[in-house]
Amino acid sequence: MSTLKQERLLGDLDRLIFYAILALAFFLALFPDLATVSLIIGSFFWFIKLYITKGKTFKRTPYDIAIVTFVVISGLSVFVSPDPAFSFYNYYHLIGRYVFTYLLVVQNIVKMQQIKQIVYALGLSAAFVVGYGFYQSIHGIDISSMKWVDGEAFPELKTRVFSTWENPNILAGYLVVIMSIVFGLFCKLADKKQRGILTAFFCLLGICLGLTYARGACLTLALVIAGYGILQNRKILAGFIVLTIMLLAFDTALSERLLSVFTKVDTSSEMRFALWESTMAMILDHPLLGIGWGSYWMVYPEYDFYINNPAVRIVHAHNLYLNFAAEIGLAGFMSFMVCMLGHMSLALSNTHLRESKFLNGLLLGCGLAIVSILLNGFTDYVLFNIESSMLFWFLCALIVLITRQSLD
Repeated sequence: MSTLKQERLLGDLDRLIFYAILALAFFLALFPDLATVSLIIGSFFWFIKLYITKGKTFKRTPYDIAIVTFVVISGLSVFVSPDPAFSFYNYYHLIGRYVFTYLLVVQNIVKMQQIKQIVYALGLSAAFVVGYGFYQSIHGIDISSMKWVDGEAFPELKTRVFSTWENPNILAGYLVVIMSIVFGLFCKLADKKQRGILTAFFCLLGICLGLTYARGACLTLALVIAGYGILQNRKILAGFIVLTIMLLAFDTALSERLLSVFTKVDTSSEMRFALWESTMAMILDHPLLGIGWGSYWMVYPEYDFYINNPAVRIVHAHNLYLNFAAEIGLAGFMSFMVCMLGHMSLALSNTHLRESKFLNGLLLGCGLAIVSILLNGFTDYVLFNIESSMLFWFLCALIVLITRQSLD
């Protein structure tokens, strides 16, 4: 193949890969199946690109070793699972998505304009998610039979929106991630019109978050913004406090729900404490490779002392840290934490790296988004959701891209 033809082919492949990444960003929160198709298509064209260039375009990233360690140890944990066949299926099905999401983005995005278009796609997708959440709230979604609320502790709470996500808590975790990104952009951009649009979008996201009545996520957002406000900008903290007071005054059910964290213990809280105790016992019994990737629901009945109902399937520990340590062992857990904390540190320590305020704001937002996942992880495990995990790895890839010196 002549050099000219090869350059044209590579240019066409780059465009197709970028369109696939753009589709992945847009469909991730709306239509997971289409997001998966986009990932497969993009990966296919990327493999062709690697073949043509003989792998010369492959780039190293700061946390390759930690990621490979996490992938390998997670794979080894399959062999100690009560059902290795199921764990292996779950492993390659999920790890494959996460790794290829990360690699596809980090290996193929090279221009600042591409990053901006990706952020716009994520924002537009989030707008549709919020819109559908409002639709659910207006038309009513009776969740009394879905076990998302203790009816005795919160008898007046009948509706919790979940939009395009599996349940209100997963939606809330997603909204906090998006709000963190919007907040980061707001803090760095100087244009009043842009800041006004971001403020309006942040408020809409916040209202939708309130409609989930997810206590952990709401408190996580408060901690993230309060922490940033105390350390960096007291004016932002004051504005956030005013908006929060207005929202809580408008929705007394949300106020009661948040205050319940400190004033009452409902079945949700009791169950979490019981799950954590059982999960710690799993970790003590299986510290090396854990109980096996994706095996929590199979092993939990052996440690159950609270639910005692074979018909109830508990699929995760409602705690990010305990769940990883239980399923893939302490070494696997540590490798994943290196990935999380490493990318978070890379983002938050470089928020003045670029001349572009947009990129600096995006770095801040992505870093705060990972902080929110870490904080929310104490009371829930939103990364159990496939799309939430794919979004996490997508953001990690964006962090690496922005901190690279070579970005057109």
